[in-house]
Amino acid sequence: MDSSPIIAIATAPGRGGVGIIRISGKDLSSVMQELFGRASSSPFPLTPRHAYYLPFLDAENNLIDKGIVLYFKAPHSYTGEDILELQGHGGPVVMQMLQERCLEAGKNIGLRLAEPGEFTRRAFMNDKLDLAQAEAVADLIDATTEAAARSASRSLSGVFSREIHELVEQIIQLRILVESSLDFPEEDIEFVKKADATGRLATIRTLLENIFSQAAQGSLLREGLHVVLAGQVNVGKSSLLNALTGNNIAIVTPIAGTTRDKVVETIQISGVPITLIDTAGLRTDQDTNDEVEKIGIERAWNEISRADIILHLLDASQGPTRNDEKVASAFPSGIPVIQVWNKIDLSGHRPSVDHILETTQVYLSTHDGRGIDLLRDELLRVAGWHQTGESTYLARERHLIAMKVAGDHLAIATQHVEQEKPPLDLLAEELRLAQDALNSITGNFTSDDLLGMIFARFCIGK
Repeated sequence: MDSSPIIAIATAPGRGGVGIIRISGKDLSSVMQELFGRASSSPFPLTPRHAYYLPFLDAENNLIDKGIVLYFKAPHSYTGEDILELQGHGGPVVMQMLQERCLEAGKNIGLRLAEPGEFTRRAFMNDKLDLAQAEAVADLIDATTEAAARSASRSLSGVFSREIHELVEQIIQLRILVESSLDFPEEDIEFVKKADATGRLATIRTLLENIFSQAAQGSLLREGLHVVLAGQVNVGKSSLLNALTGNNIAIVTPIAGTTRDKVVETIQISGVPITLIDTAGLRTDQDTNDEVEKIGIERAWNEISRADIILHLLDASQGPTRNDEKVASAFPSGIPVIQVWNKIDLSGHRPSVDHILETTQVYLSTHDGRGIDLLRDELLRVAGWHQTGESTYLARERHLIAMKVAGDHLAIATQHVEQEKPPLDLLAEELRLAQDALNSITGNFTSDDLLGMIFARFCIGK
């Protein structure tokens, strides 16, 4: 990795009360000397962790701005390197002028513009953060709900990483037991049995399941749900969108086929971000001659194919029709479907939730709001969400995959250890593979390619 000094405007583009420029490098003394050492009243050299109110001058000593200067001496900084922060007024032109001046001052030491995520990547490479914590930095910035922000903060503080480290430590202790017994083949099997390798392995697997459960909740907070409202024309899809959002987002009329294109709105239920997509009515009994409606129906099926959950709207006042059955049969397999029976104010049904075999049915009325809360609760249940208080930490899909891989290896290890004559060499290998999978979460065992993909998604200046 290129270790030359880097600079970036750390605040978001546009106008703002304050703009921040961040510089990181192994030694920034020459940059500070050039920027602040020429004036007789300058406090140079700067004392680390002290705030200074100083003028920001160009190369001809013309004033660019005045602001706060902070200096953090390595290794006591975010990146583990020297860091210089200039906090001035947040105008884009002022920030660009100040950045250009800094680049000019740091030309002799190779100061360059930072790439996305490069500050946090250096924090990871210098052991200031592990990989899970580094990812939590981006997740905290991108959090769309309060619950997601709190969970990201827990991950950033190291809660998730500590649990993974504790799990890895237990696997290491079991590996030491198994691999040391390989040196004594006449006693190895009896030694492993007396040490209760079976019980210790069961404890490890239970701990992994508990961590995975919390991580899965965190992943749901991070990724949210993509929920598509689908069904025939005039069954109340747009009315349901309005009822769930609490706003008149979609146009609602008695005229069939009012919605021609998708309408997207994001809400949150118990802190879980949910993207609702209202789609054009699905006609299956006859083709439409309306070219715009044809495009709308095509887009509807495209959204359905990408859904996490499908809400299949049906008219409770009319009951199921052959066209409803045709629509349902065309839904992609593997995507959960909730049948939403609307218009119970006309049918006489009571608001309720029914589970018939693998089918979930919710009876409600978008007209008077009865049953809407039942649907909200059912969306979370189908998604696998359960309230976990303050114990949830934000996790990513790669974390879940790594834990699943580790779980598979531990399951095979259990099969080995439960045999009458356990193959200890195979048992040791499965434990090693499980450890490697878990280590990839915190970055103890991570390829450079994966690091590149992770940090490339960060914003510049972080």
